[in-house]
Amino acid sequence: MQCVECKIYPMNTYPDVNVNKSTAVSDSVLISLRRIIQAIDLHSRQLVRQHGITTPQLIVLKQIQGNSAITVSQVAKQVSLKQATVTDILNRLERKGLVQRQKDTSDRRRVLVKETDAGKKMLDAAPSPLQDTFLEKFENLDDWQQNMILSSLQLLGTLMTDDEDSGAPISAAPILSTGMLTESIDDLPLKNNS
Repeated sequence: MQCVECKIYPMNTYPDVNVNKSTAVSDSVLISLRRIIQAIDLHSRQLVRQHGITTPQLIVLKQIQGNSAITVSQVAKQVSLKQATVTDILNRLERKGLVQRQKDTSDRRRVLVKETDAGKKMLDAAPSPLQDTFLEKFENLDDWQQNMILSSLQLLGTLMTDDEDSGAPISAAPILSTGMLTESIDDLPLKNNS
């Protein structure tokens, strides 16, 4: 069997040689997905390396920012995550001294969360989450472009997750991060550049 070197061409620019267009398009889709994953990973690792905080932790901390005190359920609702997930993220932020929890003086059953001075300093130094940059660019697209991207991604998500044998559906939050949203930076594989 002879090895044939394949080249990936941008869509609609295939040469007039025997290239299977279906394969080239599907390869281009997979390459684009990989580029998205790599961009998210790169941003996440850079955030951990430079600031010692994960993307989900940064997003939760940003949500708390400026509030005198906010409940865990309010934070969870605002970042579109389950309360248990936010509680786990808050536990990690509290251990780092970036947030503090206190009982509500008017209702002792409620726990309020607020940023500490260290949390404020972290937010001043930390970059915007990747999704902020993406959303800024996305909002500048025409409506038809936004809708085209949305429908394409929804279809792609369905193609990748609709399997009768796979069990429970995959839930997702509007946070650009790979891995578990509750993982600690201690759990993340970091490359040793030595």
